[in-house]
Amino acid sequence: MAVDMATRLDRVLGAKTAKAMAEQLELYTVRDLLRHYPRRYAKRGEMTRLDDLQVGDRVTVLAQVRKVATRKMRNRPGTLTEVTVGDGAGSMQLVFFNRRHANLREGAWGLFAGTVGEYRRSKQFAHPDCHLITGDDDTDWARALIPIYPASKDVSSWVIQKSVRLLLDASGGFGFVEDPLPAELRARHGLPSLAAALLDIHRPTSDEDVERAGYRLKWDEALTLQLTLAARRRAAALEPGIARPRRPGGLLDAVDAALPFALTDGQCAVGEELAAELAREQPMHRLLQGEVGAGKTVVALRAMAQVVDAGGQAALLAPTEVLAAQHARSIGAMLGPLGRAGELDGDPAGTRVVLLTGSQKAAARRQGRAAVADGSAGIVVGTHALLQEGVDFADLGLVVVDEQHRFGVEQRDALRAKGNRPPHVLVMTATPIPRTVAMTVYGDLETSTLRQLPGGRGGVASSVVPVRDKPAWLDRAWERLREEVAAGRQAYVVCPRIGEDAATEEEPDDADGAPAGEVSDRRPPLAVLDVAEELRAGPLAGLRLEVLHGRMTPEDKEARMRAFAAGDVDVLVATTVVEVGVDVPNATVMVVLDADRFGVSQLHQLRGRVARGRHQGLCLLVSEASASSATGQRLAAVAGTSDGFELARLDLETRREGDVLGAAQSGRRSGIRMLSLLEDEQLIAEARTEATALLATDRGLADFPGLAMEVAALATDERAEYLEKA
Repeated sequence: MAVDMATRLDRVLGAKTAKAMAEQLELYTVRDLLRHYPRRYAKRGEMTRLDDLQVGDRVTVLAQVRKVATRKMRNRPGTLTEVTVGDGAGSMQLVFFNRRHANLREGAWGLFAGTVGEYRRSKQFAHPDCHLITGDDDTDWARALIPIYPASKDVSSWVIQKSVRLLLDASGGFGFVEDPLPAELRARHGLPSLAAALLDIHRPTSDEDVERAGYRLKWDEALTLQLTLAARRRAAALEPGIARPRRPGGLLDAVDAALPFALTDGQCAVGEELAAELAREQPMHRLLQGEVGAGKTVVALRAMAQVVDAGGQAALLAPTEVLAAQHARSIGAMLGPLGRAGELDGDPAGTRVVLLTGSQKAAARRQGRAAVADGSAGIVVGTHALLQEGVDFADLGLVVVDEQHRFGVEQRDALRAKGNRPPHVLVMTATPIPRTVAMTVYGDLETSTLRQLPGGRGGVASSVVPVRDKPAWLDRAWERLREEVAAGRQAYVVCPRIGEDAATEEEPDDADGAPAGEVSDRRPPLAVLDVAEELRAGPLAGLRLEVLHGRMTPEDKEARMRAFAAGDVDVLVATTVVEVGVDVPNATVMVVLDADRFGVSQLHQLRGRVARGRHQGLCLLVSEASASSATGQRLAAVAGTSDGFELARLDLETRREGDVLGAAQSGRRSGIRMLSLLEDEQLIAEARTEATALLATDRGLADFPGLAMEVAALATDERAEYLEKA
């Protein structure tokens, strides 16, 4: 039968296999299967060490049967067959209950797939799937490299391998594959044809085949993604918006005059950049990134003031109620009477700052919504409550999204849609972004960067407290905290979770920078409620200690933060609810417990909460990890530098690609399987240049239908929906 890339798998494979591939691996078409690349290659005698397998991993291993023993079970009827297999470097047990495998003889080679378990400190597979390699087997198993594919419970690696071979045999070498990349582009970058690359990736004869094919397939991914982003930039350039030019003598000038500090050179430069873009009819789409404490909020406030001066409204979307309240409070403080127009002590020349959160009392929510709807609230700060029906803006001119990675795309899009015309958009992040991530994830946004920190700050010294290696250091950590409090300063103690029974949304993800299995036999993460009681009764007895976490009511959280900001609380024991935006200049010490359970960027964010005044700050990273372990070295790297951009690259090295890209942008649906954000910076930059040039021609992709189809295929995925709304 005729086959092409769009052919459904149920037409070329068995119905059961095709159904399992669709349900478990999201493989529906021939294109999906051929783009499902091996994750590694097995070489007899050069296998991945069985000793390196982690308990809980679902893996496929190539190994040789060393010993087979069957015996009756002692405590229940039936037999137990134990098979020892080895790879030349290590060994493990295969266990079968009441099932004999006549072909599992000593000396036989086979592929064994299952979930790694552990029994009596030894790794084992219980009832693994087995595929023995015999003399009657097909020649694929005699090849130098055996592809091992990402598999599932019902679709093993060898089933995928045989399915690919079926397509290969039916087409005589993937002859049905049309190359989407222009011939000139392939020649310019030395790329093989797509058919050749697919053949080499699925049936390589050498490592060089794999490397050559991988480079070509990375180009497919990078160019398709960059074309989609470039198209977004071009479409944004054609969007009709409303110009919001600066007005002399308005709110912006009053804000500048009221600031109790001088703007840094970086803040001035970025401010001019934003002011110029806001003055255009084409809506601004800009990412503002920078160091923790570099003053992004002030830059955003000045942009909001310019929009208000031009008759529009500005909305600031924050991820938590604590951060939203902090923003509303600090913006109100900076504006003074100019932020209280309509009130007895307000300046009629100013505007109103309104806070909207989901847990506000009904009367306050109604009053706030009315001010938003009639336009008297020029600056609206809120959480997801801004996105609800019933929140209607009179003239939304600017959307500011703070800590954008904490939001889904649909949420940001819902806020943009509340404008009568497309509003200007400013996306902010306090986590510096490596260039490769910016090009790949935020390639449709222009980028501004703030590196310079305001003067007059004390800076933060960081140290790791390895309690397993040096338990006495923890006692000294609490002494240092008490010394700072005795000197009139305040402190944070940060824990991974709240307490009681359940984990919470505030628990950090171990995958975010902390390699799985790094610390063996891990106890549950330390909890705010438990730690607070222990500190009150122990090393911090007598200090004014309070807790802050996400399960508290908004009123309690606000009251607790106000008390801490006013100096009525010495030590705040909190979850990562204090990670961003919280600004208490008198806080100089932070103790992060179970620091190994937090990611690199998250630790840098947390550390930015101290030394926001004139006093020197101290951040102590407490961990049970050994200093010589990978986790210990990662923590030492965080302690050793305050350069957020250097740490961002370290973060990228220690995190999975999907963690960086986000769930909607990783895996099959993003088209990113081969591309490495860490290793392929030059390739991504070249693809961005090629994509821009292709779309700059009069005919665009009209002369390259194959490439247009690849972009269209991406456009049908969730990733395209993400890009449309990003």
